[in-house]
Amino acid sequence: MKLAFVIPAYNEEALIGKCLQSVMAEIARSQADAQIIVVNNASTDRTGEIARSFTGVRVVDEPKKGLVNARDAGFAASEGAELVANIDSDTMVPPGWIDTVLQQFGRDPKLVCLSGPYVYYDMSPWSRLLVTAFYGLTYAIYILNRYLLRVGSVVQGGNFVFKRAAWAAVGGYDRSIQFFGEDTDVAVRLSKVGSVKFTFALKMKTSGRRLEKEGVFKTAGTYTLNFFWVTFRGKPATKDYTDIRPD
Repeated sequence: MKLAFVIPAYNEEALIGKCLQSVMAEIARSQADAQIIVVNNASTDRTGEIARSFTGVRVVDEPKKGLVNARDAGFAASEGAELVANIDSDTMVPPGWIDTVLQQFGRDPKLVCLSGPYVYYDMSPWSRLLVTAFYGLTYAIYILNRYLLRVGSVVQGGNFVFKRAAWAAVGGYDRSIQFFGEDTDVAVRLSKVGSVKFTFALKMKTSGRRLEKEGVFKTAGTYTLNFFWVTFRGKPATKDYTDIRPD
C-alpha cells in the first residue's frame, strides 16, 4: 500500500528538520512506498525553506492559517496514495511505526483509520505520569464509544492514518473546525463507514510544549470537552486556541 505523510507546519523552523529526518529514516528502514508532503501553513519564518532543502520532500503552500486547512491541503496533494499518515511538525516517527501501520491495515480489510498515543519526550516525569493516567481514561472511553454506544471512536491528532478513499467518501475535512475537535471529527465520521482503531502499539514521539505551557489538566480538559461536544453535537465547543512554539 502506498503511503503519504502529510505534515502541517506553521512557523516550525526549530523542529521541522528533526521531524523530516525521522520520517525519512523510517521510510528508508522499512523500504515502504511512501511520499512526504509538508504543508507550509502561512509561515513567516524559514519553515518552507528548510522543508524544501530535504530531497524528495514536496512542499505545498496553504496561505489560510489553521490546522484543518493545512491537513486538507495536504490531503488534496496526496492523490495516488492509498493510506494517508497525518502527523505534526513537532513529532518524531519512531522505528517500526510504518511496520505497525501496514500490518494493521493488511490484516483487517474493514479498517479505515488507525491511531495511537503520544510519547512526550521533553516533559517532566510527573507530567508524563499524568498523561499516562489520562490515556488510561481515553482508552476506556474508546471502548465505550466504539463497542458499546457505537457513536464513534478515538483518534489522536498528529498520530493517525486513514484510507484515502474512505475519507473522501465521508466528505473530507470540515474547514469550519479550527483546531480542537478535528481528530474527533475524523473518528466519528470514519466510524460510519468502517473500523476506527486506537492502539497503544502505534506510539508517536512528540513535544509536550502545549501541555507544559498551558498545564496538563487544562489541556486535557479542553480536549475532553471538545471530544464529547463533537461526538454528540457534531461541532467543537471551543474555537480559540493558542499557538505554542519553542522559545
